[in-house]
Formats: sequence, structure tokens, C-alpha cells
Amino acid sequence: MSGEAGGIVARLRSSPAARRVAVLVIALVLIALPFAITQAGTAWVRITNLALLFTLLALGLNVVVGFAGLLDLGYVAFYAVGAYVYALLASPHFGLSLPFWVILPIGALVAALFGVLLGAPTLKLRGDYLAIVTLGFGEIVRIFLNNLSRPVNITNGPQGIARIEPFSIGGFSFSQNESILGVMISGPMKYYWLLLAVLVLVIVITLRLQNSRIGRAWEAVREDETAARAMGIDTVKIKLLAFAMGASFGGVAGGMFAAIQGFISPESFVLVESIMVVAMVVLGGMGNVGGVILGALLLSFVPEFLRYTVEPLQKAAFGRMIVEPEVLRMLIFGFALVLIMRFRPAGLLPSAVRKRELAEIKP
Repeated sequence: MSGEAGGIVARLRSSPAARRVAVLVIALVLIALPFAITQAGTAWVRITNLALLFTLLALGLNVVVGFAGLLDLGYVAFYAVGAYVYALLASPHFGLSLPFWVILPIGALVAALFGVLLGAPTLKLRGDYLAIVTLGFGEIVRIFLNNLSRPVNITNGPQGIARIEPFSIGGFSFSQNESILGVMISGPMKYYWLLLAVLVLVIVITLRLQNSRIGRAWEAVREDETAARAMGIDTVKIKLLAFAMGASFGGVAGGMFAAIQGFISPESFVLVESIMVVAMVVLGGMGNVGGVILGALLLSFVPEFLRYTVEPLQKAAFGRMIVEPEVLRMLIFGFALVLIMRFRPAGLLPSAVRKRELAEIKP
């Protein structure tokens, strides 16, 4: 019976019609998802939007870490650059009000430039040394944002930038609730669909890159940079391209974050955010787009689920709070990560290459 079931699954996978039907069903479920989530509260739609933002960040970092093998612990810097570019060009701070479809590409380009500025001095660094330099880069950007308020007020320092304009097209604002065809659509729901569209676009771009000549060059550099150089690959350009592409995705995510929140400050872009995104890539499976998406969604939703459950469970069991929800949430979260890394070191959905490498290392 199991053999017959396996044969049926294999035939369905090889059938173009079955694949199209599966894609259509998944698309319809994702489009209708916010209506179901709203039943649990609008807060969960906002949490879902943040999960999609973190998925964008994880896909961008996967280009650098998973495809090219360059460990980057300062990825949040590109997120901050994109957010501040949007905030400065769409707020009363400089009196500018450019449309979002103009600002987002600018933010992506500026973030890509910062990626090249990070990559150029670190071309000969690998492993721990590269991680330390990128970590320092992330902190330098945050400190600059914190202090660029004197003598010329550029970032407004630790007070941050407020009254950032939401996305809007003509008279249609993504932040306002309105009734469309008799159905009430909230602002977070509109942002959900926009984030979903951007995420699908980024996934398509990432998959095309992975299966292209550039993607194979990244894989060659990751496996053995010396051998890749001997085969005629320009490792300098390839590594800079990885930094630039990954940074551009972070810049787009940062711009969308600024528009959704309406306020940003340097404290939104601390080191913990970088570590979280790295954990998403490693947990899901470096180099595998599907695994990275799974890791990002798990590490976005599970902590929030624990936040809403640990307090009622403690009160039900002991009648009072014994451990603060935030402390217990992070304790369980960290313990779960340790277990997963112990029993699934390649991640939940590792790439075929990564799985093969670990199999060869095992005694």
C-alpha cells in the first residue's frame, strides 16, 4: 500500500496540471488567511505581517550566508538603511513626501551600496573573522543613526523619526480601514496582501538566482574559493554581488517596516535582530529557500504564541505569576533551538548539498 501511495504522489508531482491546481489552492488559502486570523484578533494580523517582514530578511541573508557562504552578523544594518531612507523621504522631517514605489527602489539601491561598502574591505576574510567585522558594521550603523542629529539633524538621533507616511496610491491608503464590496478591510490586512505580493516576487528572484550561472558561482565560492578562482570565476565580483543582492532585500524590508510602523528609531535595529535572522536561516536550512521560509515563520510565530500562553498557564497551575512571560518565552525558545541544532544540525529542510556535506562528516 505504501508503495502504491508513493507512486500516486510521484505521479501527482510530475503532473503539470496537479502542480497548477496545488499552486492555485495555496494562493487562495494565503489570500483568505487574514480573514481567518482576524477572528483571533487584529494583533495576530500584525504579527503575521512582521513574520512576512522577517521572512524577507531571512531570504536576503540566505543569499549571503546560504548561497555564498559568507557569515554576516550585521545584516540588520541594511534593514535600518532601508527604513531610514523611507522615513527621510516620506515624513515631515525633511518636508518630503515621495510615493512609496519611488522610495523603495531607492532604499534597495542605497542598501546595496552599503552592502558593497561592507563587502569590499572584507573580501579576504572568512568564517569567524568575517562574522566579527560584519557584527561591528551593524553596530557602527546603529551608533551613527543614534548620533547623526548634530550639528545637522539628519536622523533625529535616539528620538527617532515619527509621522512616517503609510503606503498610498492616489486616495487609497494601506493604513486605513474601509469597506470594499461590503467587506470591512483593515489596514493590517491591506499590508498583509502587499507584503505577500512582495514576498512572492522575492522568492521568484531568489530561486532564479539560485539556478542561474551566478547562483552556481556562489555555490562554488562557498565550497572552495581557491578552486573557484582557478576555474575562472571572478570571486571578487561574485562576493560583492552576494552582499549587494542580500542587502537590497533587507533595504526593501526596512522601507516597508517604516511605513507599517509609522515610527522608527535606532533601537529598532539592535544586534538581537541580526542574530534572530541568522537563527531563522540556520534553523530552516541554509541554502534552501523553502527551509529558510519555514525557519522564519517558526521563529516569528512560536515566540508570540508562547507570549500569549505562558501567563495563563502559570496562573492556572500556580494561581500566580512565577516567571515573567518574556523570560520563560526566551528560555523555552532557546532550549528548543538547542535541541533542533543537536538533532537536525543541517536545519529542518536542508539543501541537498548541505545534507550531503554533513553525511560525509559523520563518522
